[in-house]
Amino acid sequence: MKSKEPSIRWKTRVHVLGEEPDAIGIHALQEEVRRSPRVRALLSRREELGRPGTRRKVYYKWQGLHWVLASLADLGYPAGDETLNPIRDRILELWLSPGYFREFVAKTQAEAYRHEGVPLIEGRYRRCASQQGNALYFLTTLGIADDRADSLVERLLHWQWPDGGWNCDRHPNADTSSFMETLLPMLGLAAYGRGRGSAAAVKAVERASEVFLRRRLFRRATDGRIIHPEFVTLHYPTYWHYDYLAGLKAMRRLGRVRDPRCEEALDFLEENRLPDGGWPAERRYYKVRPRTWESHADYVDWGGSNSRRMNEWITVDALAVLRSAGRFEL
Repeated sequence: MKSKEPSIRWKTRVHVLGEEPDAIGIHALQEEVRRSPRVRALLSRREELGRPGTRRKVYYKWQGLHWVLASLADLGYPAGDETLNPIRDRILELWLSPGYFREFVAKTQAEAYRHEGVPLIEGRYRRCASQQGNALYFLTTLGIADDRADSLVERLLHWQWPDGGWNCDRHPNADTSSFMETLLPMLGLAAYGRGRGSAAAVKAVERASEVFLRRRLFRRATDGRIIHPEFVTLHYPTYWHYDYLAGLKAMRRLGRVRDPRCEEALDFLEENRLPDGGWPAERRYYKVRPRTWESHADYVDWGGSNSRRMNEWITVDALAVLRSAGRFEL
């Protein structure tokens, strides 16, 4: 509550303490978020939309407009800001371009790269659905989604794999959904399903959640081994990546964090608490470059990474998860 970051105070009051998001005091805090130095830095290049049909200004990691709106959606930025509509339109122009509605059958990995469009290999669409899924999530969360969100949903439902998730792996033998490509579509469809009352979206979310729960959020279903070391390492932001806290946060949003299959991940989260009561960012995916355009750079510092020092972004999210799981009492 004493943080200098209004977004940390917003997360604490809404996600940890359970205050109503529509309360007058919360709206006032969100206006403070809007005016904060962090948000001003993130939106410092909001006028640089790039040429239609190009993707650099939209998706360049992590300074593209796509990633800027993803950050705003996690910071408690006020919903319904129409000044963001030009950014929204540019993002949708990219992710709903004709190539994503063009499909072709491929038998080999090499063949899958020879044509423009979405390849269908061994009955599975090979598409990086985290892109459309993330856009659906942050546009819905920010209250600026329009009827074009229906097209994002249609594409995600169309591309969903038999096991409930998504994957862009073009190797014919790939037959299991990817955590990284499934997390954001699941969250986007969940936000859409709540707002629009879409039974199809809700059903798709339930199927997608099983991709994670069957694996206890970080273990292989076949032999129980940890899927990847990064999955048990804390990061903020995760961008399109995945770790077990990102999985727990997703289960919290879906109302499934008390599923018994989350218990091991919750135990692991509690075990990694620092002596001062917080949690660290053990690694990071970004470098800070507020003025230069550089690959894998962000406009702001999210607290860095140090396994022995508390990171308040990780800490507030961890507390919210534990509170929802019934493991943290005020």
